[in-house]
Amino acid sequence: MWLVIGFFIVHWILSLFTQTFFHHRYSSHKQFTMTRGWEKFFYVLSWLFQGSSYLSPRAYGIMHRMHHAYADTDKDPHSPKYDENPMAMMQRTRIIYKDIFDDESHIDKRFLGDLPSWRKFDVFASNNLVRLCWIIVYVLIYTMIAPAWYWYLLIPLHVIMGPLHGVVINWGAHKYGYTNFKVGDTSKNLFPIDIIMMGEGLHNNHHKHAMRYNFAWKKWEFDPTYPVIWMLDKLRIIKLKPLVASDIAP
Repeated sequence: MWLVIGFFIVHWILSLFTQTFFHHRYSSHKQFTMTRGWEKFFYVLSWLFQGSSYLSPRAYGIMHRMHHAYADTDKDPHSPKYDENPMAMMQRTRIIYKDIFDDESHIDKRFLGDLPSWRKFDVFASNNLVRLCWIIVYVLIYTMIAPAWYWYLLIPLHVIMGPLHGVVINWGAHKYGYTNFKVGDTSKNLFPIDIIMMGEGLHNNHHKHAMRYNFAWKKWEFDPTYPVIWMLDKLRIIKLKPLVASDIAP
């Protein structure tokens, strides 16, 4: 039992880390820089950690920039205001993401600048056969560690792990929680000490200070991804961009 729980938690955290660190804070907002070599490294790491639910950093970055620009309007790729339930929002977001990935959607030029791009790898990692191979890996792992059949019910969550994280934030953090700032949308903070969502749950803070790499604002809030970012900066793997005065917490 504990092996199953441990495997699920590890996959949840590692998949979410690459999404918040590489896709969100780097690709979408360019809160820091890195060399092309390290960029490719994190592409591969994202694929290894996200597995069957791998998301293109470029397509993700475009879509997330649209979310900030159009938050809670009919142009927002994922606002709960326009869907009856989380599954409907997930499906609408999937269609928009696919159109962006396939270059079948007209994108405003302001969303296209300074994005990571490795098209060949994105196509490989997003191939349905490759995704199927990951699903087989998850099934094989469960055959080795699951003590009973009902634990296999967790496998679908592994399969859609990336979009599942997106639903938790883009649905949950626009409906539930508390706010530190008045912003022009419904963003909220889900958890003050956000271990579960690796800092992504501090959504209201992020909508107010999009370029701040530490999503925590109050002294009693904690973003667990920030210490990792700080360490990677000290190791010179990334280089943090200076914050403007308004993004520095008092």
